[in-house]
Amino acid sequence: MEDALREIIDAVRAGTPVDAVWLDKLVRRHNRAAHDGTRRVAKRRLLPYYLAVRANEPEHWAAWNVDEATDRAVVRLLQAKPRRTASGVATITVITKPWRCSSQCIYCPNDIRMPKSYLADEPACQRAERCWFDPFLQVAARLRALTDMGHVTDKVELIVLGGTWSDYSPAYQRWFIGELFRALNANDDERAREAEKRRAFYEALALPRERDDLAATVAPVQKRIDAGELTYNQAWPLVYESDAHRVVAEAIEGRSDGAAPRPATALDAEALALESTPRPAAERTGHDALSLEGAPTPISSAAIERLHRANETAGKRVVGLVVETRPDLITVESCQEMRALGCTKVQLGIQSLDNQRLTANGRAIDDERIAEALALLRLFGFKSHVHFMANLLGATPEADVADYRRLITDPAFLPDEVKLYPCALVASAQLTEAYEAGTWRPYSEEELVAVLAADVEATPPYTRISRMIRDISATDILVGNKKTNLRQIVEGHLEAENASVQEIRHREIAVDGADAASLTLETVPYRTTVSEERFLQWVTPEGRIAGFLRLSLPTMNLSAIEGAFLPAQPGEAMIREVHIYGKVAALHQTSEGTQHLGLGRALVEEACRQAADAGYDALNVISAVGTRDYYRNLGFADHGLYQQRGLQ
Repeated sequence: MEDALREIIDAVRAGTPVDAVWLDKLVRRHNRAAHDGTRRVAKRRLLPYYLAVRANEPEHWAAWNVDEATDRAVVRLLQAKPRRTASGVATITVITKPWRCSSQCIYCPNDIRMPKSYLADEPACQRAERCWFDPFLQVAARLRALTDMGHVTDKVELIVLGGTWSDYSPAYQRWFIGELFRALNANDDERAREAEKRRAFYEALALPRERDDLAATVAPVQKRIDAGELTYNQAWPLVYESDAHRVVAEAIEGRSDGAAPRPATALDAEALALESTPRPAAERTGHDALSLEGAPTPISSAAIERLHRANETAGKRVVGLVVETRPDLITVESCQEMRALGCTKVQLGIQSLDNQRLTANGRAIDDERIAEALALLRLFGFKSHVHFMANLLGATPEADVADYRRLITDPAFLPDEVKLYPCALVASAQLTEAYEAGTWRPYSEEELVAVLAADVEATPPYTRISRMIRDISATDILVGNKKTNLRQIVEGHLEAENASVQEIRHREIAVDGADAASLTLETVPYRTTVSEERFLQWVTPEGRIAGFLRLSLPTMNLSAIEGAFLPAQPGEAMIREVHIYGKVAALHQTSEGTQHLGLGRALVEEACRQAADAGYDALNVISAVGTRDYYRNLGFADHGLYQQRGLQ
């Protein structure tokens, strides 16, 4: 390992052209030289070893004689998966515990090992299961992995997935979010010590967390779900009403009466009737004398505020917090609660705007409720990230294209981001019945690519299509798309057709960087039913996007919420998002990309000018916890759950 690294350093210092192919050849050559068949050098271990020497062995590091420019080049060469932080932040996805859902969508996977709609083979789910779904442990593990791959983790976007956030109890929501912040606020040594205590606690409980451990109890239950004998909600108590699970639930909820926590929303009567009756604490066995060192503890709203304040100046700051829920659970109250937790973006399962199709697929919502949810999110300043699905039961390719057109052209909708993916059939989904009956079929690849290509081409420049597939293993998909490079196929089709693509992700500068002097600031205006929106973007001469700001000028004409609390009062505008692309720059440092070069400040100043010219007296911003100090330096003052700057 040492010899290989020295050769890499010498080559970089000498100006030798180095790339991934060169590195592969070097690794193979060093392993062949061992003559014993062992792999003495592994690419994935080179960077962790290099970083460990740089951080912990000053004399060893000095002997390598690595200057700053060489150091940057070596890290860039050895860094794994550079696109992980190409959007300008380090993204950490965490999964909530398995929990029941108050909806019954027929396409939804029903893996009892996971929260409803997720599958155990999805990468983030595998990581969560190995951590007993503990948020602190998930963050600690992901930070370690990203650091070992050479990524800067000073600015973190937290994505909380796991079915329907609003179906979890308020106490669980506070605990889960609080532990995410606690993990990021800790230094490396504190995080490692706490993680060790947490693991010891869960191991003492003997809570299963691996496939083999779960097989005996879960496999028979899952078999009954797949056969249609049990719903997910009916099966949940059979797996998660054990003494060990109660100990954890009661620790989080702060309860000692043996009662399992209840979700914030009412679940279907059938599921509630089938729950096992909780036993009094005195009748529990096996864990009463367990040491609670390392056990989870309840977190109050006041504690959340303290964790937020600590994160404002922490080494790893939260620059975005995302949760996912359903449109029918978006209310004024839920928006206030999500904002109090620090949420800045909401993923919303929409799937379709066609009411007949929604009903056929078990969605207990309609297009009017979807429109109301998106309006509320916009007025509260949240970014909206909707899930939209092609090839649902009752759909046709032509109908899918028309449905998506409505999503991106009707002022009642116009989301900021879209997960645009095809329906894929898994064994546990109720949709299998329609497939076996011949009333649903998957689109052919040609049909699917044509639908998605038409959707991408029609997407406006202020909307980002974040992905086109779910991370579902091909082995779990019975029929439907199994190609992980579906987006690449779609973009290849568009390129062959010489199509013009304006959606954000297609235009991101990613890891390439851009010459700041060559950028042009453009404004793309559009109207919604509740606001005039201004999308301010920095673009290169080729039309690629280096950064943007979403400015919302509310018109407040949604009668359904008249008189309700809203963060933007008459005469107040809202910045809903500021994002600069390029390689992540550490806090207070510039990078090889476009971060920390003043592009964000210029966007904010232009937003202030435009809002003032439009007659607004103040400008609010839905700042993430870790960006509050940034906005204070731009003249914004704390203003309830937001920050505000006067314009007159």
